[in-house]
Amino acid sequence: MGRAASVLGERGRLLALAGLVVGVAVYTAAGGHLWNTSLWWDVAFLAFVVIPAVFAIVWLVLPWRDARGLLLIGLALAVLAVLLREAGLTTLFDLAKLGALTAVGFWFLTVFEALSWVVLVALIIPWVDAISVHSGPTKYVVSEKPGLFEDLAVGFRVPGEDGFAHLGPPDVLFFALFLAAAARFGLRPGWTWVGMTLGLGLTLVFAVWGDFAGLPALPGISLGFLLPNADLLWHRLRNRDRGGNRRVQGGMDGGGDRP
Repeated sequence: MGRAASVLGERGRLLALAGLVVGVAVYTAAGGHLWNTSLWWDVAFLAFVVIPAVFAIVWLVLPWRDARGLLLIGLALAVLAVLLREAGLTTLFDLAKLGALTAVGFWFLTVFEALSWVVLVALIIPWVDAISVHSGPTKYVVSEKPGLFEDLAVGFRVPGEDGFAHLGPPDVLFFALFLAAAARFGLRPGWTWVGMTLGLGLTLVFAVWGDFAGLPALPGISLGFLLPNADLLWHRLRNRDRGGNRRVQGGMDGGGDRP
């Protein structure tokens, strides 16, 4: 019964994934013909419908975060994205980029041997991203090479318009990495997904409200990972430090590595 339920659950997840991918593709391709409302209705629709829908794809593939060959899968999807771009299939091009970045983000987690490493990265990358957007490589690419940025970024169709809101490759990669880390280290992956999508939505709201050309998205993503798991992270890291202190004390007292 357990195996049958697992098979049915996996089939249901695959069906949901296929339906969601098709839905996102149809919206991306035809969304420009939908209603054309006020700016803030567009922002609300992007923040609370389109962005969560796109990143629900990442949530649905989360069970395969430990699959073999993720880096090769990511590279293959990147090559596919280039071919789709050359063929003019822009909607599939964006989906292939999303898949490639998600696979690489899942694979990248294998580099992190401990939860503390993930937390350290989550604390550092918002500052790196902010500097890059304000006066670094991201600002240069966005202002001087907008076509290149759009090719690299993942786009979210604005309803009723030809335009897109864009999210840079590192943002998608770290979204996948933090979500996989929450699952791998026994945190709260569901609330992590909610926190990170909400962080992205609020970043968009602040960017429009402040009339900024762009805001760094990684601060919202990092907070979306850290805040829902703050108590668990605190206990895990504190207990690890206590365990390390006990091992040192044991060694000094002649007790070897015993706790």
